[in-house]
Amino acid sequence: MTDDNFNKAKDTKTLKKFDLDLKYGQMREQKVHDMFFNKKFEVKSERDWWQKTGNIAIEVECYDKPSGISTTEADYWMHILTDGDDEYGILIFKTSTIKKLVKKYKNKSVYGGDHRKSRFILVPLKQLFVTENVTNGW
Repeated sequence: MTDDNFNKAKDTKTLKKFDLDLKYGQMREQKVHDMFFNKKFEVKSERDWWQKTGNIAIEVECYDKPSGISTTEADYWMHILTDGDDEYGILIFKTSTIKKLVKKYKNKSVYGGDHRKSRFILVPLKQLFVTENVTNGW
């Protein structure tokens, strides 16, 4: 389905065409199904610090060697935000999107993890969905 087929009508009678919205919804459901059953995921959990700092931390190095987003072969990056032992939310991005964000925020680097030997790039949560970061081709 292309954008040309999406319901962009102005009159109320046409806007109520359930079939177009249903078809679009079914297409998105199929994409999610394909994503979970046919693609690779890198899964990271963010414990508590995201609440205090307003950032998610993306690992780029460990013991001075590339790691995390720098070496993943995954198609998708899943970032689980926890609140204690509970999942608060789960963010899923194409790995290419996370790599672009890491490049953009490369100056926001910190060390942490075991023996503070991992280097992370801090990406502000409130910046994840701003237009300039979402637009294709940035």
